[in-house]
Amino acid sequence: MSPVTAGVLQLLALIAALALAYRPLGDHMARVYTSEKHYKPEKWIYKAIGANPNAEMHWPAYLRGVLAFSAVGVLFLYGMQRLQGSLPGSLGFVSIDPDQAFNTAASFVANTNWQSYYGEQAMGHVVQTGGLAVQNFVSAAVGMAVAVALVRGFARSRTGELGNFWSDLVRGTLRILLPISVIGALVLVACGVIQNFAGIHEVGQFMGGSRQWNGGAVASQEVIKELGTNGGGYFNANSAHPFENPTPFSNLFEIFLILLIPFALTRTFGRMVGNLRQGYAILATMGIIWIGFTALMMWTEFAHHGPAFDVAGGAMEGKETRFGIGGSSIFAVATTLTSTGAVNSFHSSYTGFGGGIAMLGMQLGEIAPGGVGSGLYGMLIMAIIAVFIAGLMVGRTPEYLGKKIGTREIKLAACYILVTPALVLCFTAAAMALPTPGNSMTNSGAHGFSEILYAYTSGANNNGSAFAGLNADTQWFNSTIGIAMLLGRFLPMVFVLALAGSLAEQKPIPETAGTLRTDKPLYAGLLVGTIVIITGLTYFPALALGPLAEGLAS
Repeated sequence: MSPVTAGVLQLLALIAALALAYRPLGDHMARVYTSEKHYKPEKWIYKAIGANPNAEMHWPAYLRGVLAFSAVGVLFLYGMQRLQGSLPGSLGFVSIDPDQAFNTAASFVANTNWQSYYGEQAMGHVVQTGGLAVQNFVSAAVGMAVAVALVRGFARSRTGELGNFWSDLVRGTLRILLPISVIGALVLVACGVIQNFAGIHEVGQFMGGSRQWNGGAVASQEVIKELGTNGGGYFNANSAHPFENPTPFSNLFEIFLILLIPFALTRTFGRMVGNLRQGYAILATMGIIWIGFTALMMWTEFAHHGPAFDVAGGAMEGKETRFGIGGSSIFAVATTLTSTGAVNSFHSSYTGFGGGIAMLGMQLGEIAPGGVGSGLYGMLIMAIIAVFIAGLMVGRTPEYLGKKIGTREIKLAACYILVTPALVLCFTAAAMALPTPGNSMTNSGAHGFSEILYAYTSGANNNGSAFAGLNADTQWFNSTIGIAMLLGRFLPMVFVLALAGSLAEQKPIPETAGTLRTDKPLYAGLLVGTIVIITGLTYFPALALGPLAEGLAS
């Protein structure tokens, strides 16, 4: 079987698995977020934190819950890292330096999971499992809660109430993420992913000397790393490490976990607004972009020139032979079109255009299908922009799901789509203009610029993957990327929740003959075009200096 055929078959198998899980999981999540029943363990948690799960919140109160919970998470994780040297189960590792502890705490709380450290050489069992893995769960649940709040904004009328943040947080964690993670961890253990609390031990001879590795509860962290679109690896090599991702089947299963909830949330959206066709329209938009990017990535990586590439079967530099071009390309697109950031190959080693595709996937806003929760609310913001553009074309006041898109709504949507590019481009310009940050680049020219552009694109979009080649463990990058991660995560949430509150206060507008049908293929095509055009106008000059210049020169 040729490598191309193998890659296509993997893609078809992945699509089939996602299709089988789409309906049951989407319906289950809709029931979770609309149920009035509280289970006993949930009641214990509410009592412990002093929350009333039945109290409805307007958007400012919901936002205060999101920010307060996340701020406590940052302080808690920062403190654990700074005290690691005194904690049991530290494996002898010292406490983390202040700038790196801040960067890591901001990274995992913001669902970014950017890592400027070697996991197996810096973090002990307590920090890995009690700190990082916990944030993998709750940061994903926060994103899902904000997405559900926006959906309620469309579904409700004549009220500013968006539900209860604490209830949404706990239910998302206990009823959705935790059960799937338990099953997924068992699958990964069966595939060969390690799960233990072993200490540091030698694993044999390596280039004339012994090599040391530590064990860890890797399978349980690996599954939520992918399921929650987090991405932080137990080991520095991330999902290219055989302890995290040992076989082609585990590789495909991890991709499945990455895409599972973001795609299924479109059915949850359709259920909650009472119109499944609207969910299918959003699903179709996400699917078109994802399949298109995957096809482009496979084409750029399989297109090879010269006898060396012919023998290797394509551009194999930086890729694991057990996954090949196909498995690596599908993984790279899945991880950059979501906010996962996990890698099973090194994106810096991809062809010039291949690296550009990975970067562009993040610059779209990671909405196809995007992160857990963040992908859905990002796509719904783009849907509002597309409706507004269509309204300008025909001279009608734009409407979406029976809600008028007025001045306030479009301003909030515009702020949402502008804040992340501003962070990316301003921090990249500052890093290139100042003398010190440039010393961290391994390469010069277009590829070196791509290293820095990719780093800030990854941080501000809460992706977390690295282009490799950039030494980001400096005070400048730890601090600025940490700030970009926090602002890129929580500033957009402010606009999303404010928009949700504004929509929930409106009364529904009856559909007329002139109402734009947003559940038709024409609208899905308009939405795809809107996303591509907005991203292109925003990032094309920067891309032209980096991956496009490199690709055209090769």
